Amino acid sequence: MAGHSRSATLRARILVRRVHLWLGMSLGLLFSVLGLTGSALVFYTGIDAALHPVVEARPGDPPPSLTSPIWDRALATGRARWHHPGDKWTLEVTGAGGPIPARYYPASGHGHHTDRMMVWFSSDGTRIVRAEPWGGYLMSWLYQLHMALLAGDLGGQVVGWSGVAMLALLVTGVVAWWPRGSWRKALAFKRDAVPTRRLRDLHKLFGLWSMALLFVLVATGVLLALPPVAQTLLRPAPIPAPTSRGDGIQRISIARALATARRVVPDGRIVFVDAPSERATPIRVRLQVPGDPHTRFPGSYVFVDQGSGRVLAVHDVRRAGTGTRVTSWIRTLHDGTVGGTATRVLAVLLGLVPTLLFVTGVLHWLRRRAAARMA
Repeated sequence: MAGHSRSATLRARILVRRVHLWLGMSLGLLFSVLGLTGSALVFYTGIDAALHPVVEARPGDPPPSLTSPIWDRALATGRARWHHPGDKWTLEVTGAGGPIPARYYPASGHGHHTDRMMVWFSSDGTRIVRAEPWGGYLMSWLYQLHMALLAGDLGGQVVGWSGVAMLALLVTGVVAWWPRGSWRKALAFKRDAVPTRRLRDLHKLFGLWSMALLFVLVATGVLLALPPVAQTLLRPAPIPAPTSRGDGIQRISIARALATARRVVPDGRIVFVDAPSERATPIRVRLQVPGDPHTRFPGSYVFVDQGSGRVLAVHDVRRAGTGTRVTSWIRTLHDGTVGGTATRVLAVLLGLVPTLLFVTGVLHWLRRRAAARMA
């Protein structure tokens, strides 16, 4: 019985190693591309600003206050150049001086793959200093490659479900390595061994020391790429979708909408404001509240009627249940912003590991095949 058990265990380990090899050879290059592009995107706003100095703030430039007419001036400047029924403008409230970033959506929509024009207004809102389509410049092209392989919704599905297979790749790697004897030997790097063994040790150590963080990185990437999966697993509270009455001819100003959101959520930090052209769609102000980990894409909203300025709905992540609070951590864990600059640098380094694993794995496999042919 003991011999039969050992034989079954051996067959299982061989099967796991084969599965790991097949997954690695079929997904390794994709894993490498996603890791390298992810590393480049950790600091993508800073890199993009360095590549396009026109959007950088000059020393001493004051940020516009929430009550400043600059917001409405910038919106008017944008609408004078681009305007289409059903469109939407999103202005970013960075809290810094210099040009004002914005997004123009020709038709109402949201998500990673929606068509948009990226626009930067002058600090006084009177001029457009830069305008490029999303995907039409380097960092946005890398973003689309990382999120969807430049293939829109279908590419996002491929990335997401491939991520599930990558999780299996990581797990089978640990199972295939799991030592049957001395852990010290299993964790050692044998400098004096033959090249094939050294490659195996490098592959093993790169994988083991990064396993936990890579698992988090890939799992959160899956949830970002496959929103229905995240909805099913975490069940976050739905974001309200109220209708604006749009009473009267006049619309309220952006400054008034920002002031209203600040009054309703006084401890929130405003980061975006959506200004739709359709009167039936309210102005949406996006805020970061205490406890929401992501500084740039937080999950709380205030919806303001375009005509009356009345608050139509509030979505505060602190009151939206456990699923929403857990969901709010997905992006910040994936992009490394969870702990500030230190964890972002760690995320950059971690994105290099799939390439190291792929290269060492392929070289080890090729050397083993060469050795087998010579035997």
